[in-house]
Amino acid sequence: MSAIEAVNKITERYLKVGKKVHLRHLSKDCKNLLANADKIENIMEDPTYKVAVDR
Repeated sequence: MSAIEAVNKITERYLKVGKKVHLRHLSKDCKNLLANADKIENIMEDPTYKVAVDR
């Protein structure tokens, strides 16, 4: 819970200066915990990575 509070404070500070915090590469459990956080709105889906193959 202290980590969520820390992220809340950082996000709040950035919002005050007109910036957003984007969170990526989170586990499903982290996303569920952060869904209940006050200021955190920008939880982004992870990008799909592809591997180039020489043929």
